[in-house]
Amino acid sequence: MLPQDLPSQDRLTVLHVSQPVDGGIARVVADLVRSQVAAGLRVVVAAPPGGTLHVEAAVAGAEVVLWSARGALGTTLSGRRRLTRLVRRTGPHLVHAHGPRAGYAARMALRGRIPTVHQPHCWPFEVVGGWAARVWERYAARWTDRVLCVSEAQRRRGATVGVTGRWVVIPNGVDLRRFSPTDDDARAAAREALPVLRDTVPAGAPLVVCVARLCAQKGQSTLLRAWPEVAAAVPGARLVLVGDGPDRAALRRAAPPGVLFAGAVDSAAPWYRAADLVVVPSRWEGMALVPLEAMACGRPVVLSDVGGARECLPADAADDCLVPPGDPAALARAVIALLADPDRRTALGARLADHVRMAHDVQRMAGAVLNLYRELLAVPPVLTAARAGR
Repeated sequence: MLPQDLPSQDRLTVLHVSQPVDGGIARVVADLVRSQVAAGLRVVVAAPPGGTLHVEAAVAGAEVVLWSARGALGTTLSGRRRLTRLVRRTGPHLVHAHGPRAGYAARMALRGRIPTVHQPHCWPFEVVGGWAARVWERYAARWTDRVLCVSEAQRRRGATVGVTGRWVVIPNGVDLRRFSPTDDDARAAAREALPVLRDTVPAGAPLVVCVARLCAQKGQSTLLRAWPEVAAAVPGARLVLVGDGPDRAALRRAAPPGVLFAGAVDSAAPWYRAADLVVVPSRWEGMALVPLEAMACGRPVVLSDVGGARECLPADAADDCLVPPGDPAALARAVIALLADPDRRTALGARLADHVRMAHDVQRMAGAVLNLYRELLAVPPVLTAARAGR
């Protein structure tokens, strides 16, 4: 399928195959699309209907096509056949698959005939568990030119269960134009602009925000178990869960007083800016985007010490920010310590914002991915920073 003569950069076609189409994975794909279109590539995005990815990719200048992988990890024959036909029609020179289902389906369909990058974002054996998911990843690795991990912890986790391959680690990044620090006046304005807060949260009340899909992976149940202790120690404190998902009803039933549910939102940035503290109590991750986005807005974070969490923080912030996963008592202690000390929160937020600017700029991430493509396709180094929009 790959032409004998490599085309010029202006005709280089990259196909991104993604499932799911919302949340952090969709934001990463959309950021890559924007950078690659700016660099002069022809970009095609194949993904199921729904979510936000189709619209964001189209606005960024990509060609968008519908594709969906049904069944366990997208292993159905019909899904692979649809993808094979799509590849023939779009003619990519490289395929970049995102997520376990898309990654397995793409590699089964292509079987190494086109340079293939698999970015799991989260290992399937962490999502569905069991030996089968591990066997699938080991099996598909034979048709993978690079396994792209977002943290060294994620790479080690894959290697531990026997996934072999040519690894590359490129940490996640965030758009520093969309997520930037604000002062106390801006925090008050952000609260006033959000009806859920304006109508129910007294001015100046300590505010903790958790932005995530409402599902088992994201660990909101641990945060709810911790909240009564926080509320007793910090009078007037409020917690807002931002997002929607399959656990919404169960979490509402379990929620103690002082907890608000904001539902799904178009942008999390106003919620970060309204918060005194952002909590990310996940049970597993590759490298979550939410703490990076919150840190870029100058907000202190408390997060579970799961895959990629340590790597997204400056080394001197681990004691303030990290707690064991699934431990409501430890989570409550960390949240109380920061809510009780405004000066400490301010200093920590400034340190975290500086760290994100230096280590997790989305342009750095996107440039590293472009260089990976260049390496795989033997393209001369013409994917310059200037053309990539940096």
